[in-house]
Amino acid sequence: MILEPMDSDGSADQQRVDAIVAQGPRGAFAVAGLAVAIVMAIWLAFYVLVYLARGGN
Repeated sequence: MILEPMDSDGSADQQRVDAIVAQGPRGAFAVAGLAVAIVMAIWLAFYVLVYLARGGN
């Protein structure tokens, strides 16, 4: 059983959550940007090492 403190109305927790949400989804954008950079690096490596190495035809 989870017991809540009797003297807390939760407003302090709500203020902390609001402050965190107001900062935006920076972590999600960082992960998405990193994933795109990895995919582009793999594509470029394939293009240079496989396609151009075979003569580009």
